[in-house]
Amino acid sequence: MTVSNHASGASDNRAYYIYGIVPADVEPAPDASGVGDPPAKIELIRHDKIAALVSEIDVSKPLGRPEDLMAHQRLLDAAVAEIPVLPLRFGAVMTGPEAVTGELLAPAHDEFAAALSELEGRAEYVVRGRYEQDAILREVLSEDRDAASLREQIRAVGDEDATREQRIQLGELINEAVSVKREADTRALGDALAPHCVASKVREPTHEEDAANIAVLAESGKQAGLEQAIGDLARDWEGRVELRVLGPMAPYDFVVTAAPEA
Repeated sequence: MTVSNHASGASDNRAYYIYGIVPADVEPAPDASGVGDPPAKIELIRHDKIAALVSEIDVSKPLGRPEDLMAHQRLLDAAVAEIPVLPLRFGAVMTGPEAVTGELLAPAHDEFAAALSELEGRAEYVVRGRYEQDAILREVLSEDRDAASLREQIRAVGDEDATREQRIQLGELINEAVSVKREADTRALGDALAPHCVASKVREPTHEEDAANIAVLAESGKQAGLEQAIGDLARDWEGRVELRVLGPMAPYDFVVTAAPEA
């Protein structure tokens, strides 16, 4: 948790949690709420053409529950459907409005304003592919003679203890083959998405059966084309790879920033 101690404006236990940077000419939704228990009311601290989405919190209470992270993301993802947003990393806290203005908004005003202008009408989407376990195993064994032969040897012996080394070796061969396929399938997914986005970023796999994990920054007006491209590829990969799309969401993979350190 980042806490600035240079400015006051709240009681000893009160501070301001910052979610992100938005244009100054917007208003938070009346029912918008943020981190904390009960959820805090969202406010804006404005400076010239930009503003910080904030809520007042009690810093004597722990911050970092899964519910807090979800509230942080939920607020930003709801906002990006209407306005450009520069998300801050989870846990950014400053002592009061003067600190938010003087240490965050004013020093980086022009940079933040330019970034918001670039993000106008754009949002992030994350496309994840997960291999169907049985299908990818059949595919690997049909293409790799060494792996197929080793599997037959293991089956013929039938004793787990006696085939421990062979099973370890088979697992390594399968993992290597899946890694090669993941690289190829990630390229294929990236090529399919490229005409429908302005930027993309390959994410690290989160599971051994991940086929691809790509974040894209896309124009809101091109969402239908993006979904069509994903749908076409999903049909081509049916029974082999399951594709999921998350978004629209704030552009976490492209412009996440942090509040100044104390």
